[in-house]
Amino acid sequence: MTHVEDVAAGAAHMLADGIRSAGLKVTAPRLAVMRALADAPHSSADRVFGAVRIELPGTSLQAVYGVLTAFVASGLVRKLEPAGSSALFERRVGDNHHHVVCTRCGAVHDVDCAVGAAPCLVPADNAGFTVHAAEVTYWGLCPGCQVALANEAITESAAAESATDIEGERMSV
Repeated sequence: MTHVEDVAAGAAHMLADGIRSAGLKVTAPRLAVMRALADAPHSSADRVFGAVRIELPGTSLQAVYGVLTAFVASGLVRKLEPAGSSALFERRVGDNHHHVVCTRCGAVHDVDCAVGAAPCLVPADNAGFTVHAAEVTYWGLCPGCQVALANEAITESAAAESATDIEGERMSV
């Protein structure tokens, strides 16, 4: 067995152990979903399905939804629901982290909690609830979109300047 094959086998074994430790049966679709989320955190069910279908062509979208639902219920996977977006899934669980979402392209990244322990926010009036966690979503522009917007502004400014120059030439004729 080559080193690469050995590493892949070890990773598959770790994924299988994680599934078993959650009290779930290890199946090919469950392993494929875990691999897909390892490769692309913050993925929608459709994106996970696309990755799983490459590995297991006979798998249905409904099967992927079933696996994701079981994983969320067992605590293996976390489901995020950013406003205006499809539900997203990630394997990073068990810590107190939040997310930052780009308002332009929808990119999502993990952000460690500034406070640390959950819940990191305490409501002024908990209405009798025992609060276990608070979900914080930061919204802003990712670095790539900041550059793209700056470039668009430069292009628009140059176009407006060019139009002004052309209009000025017409008036002087």
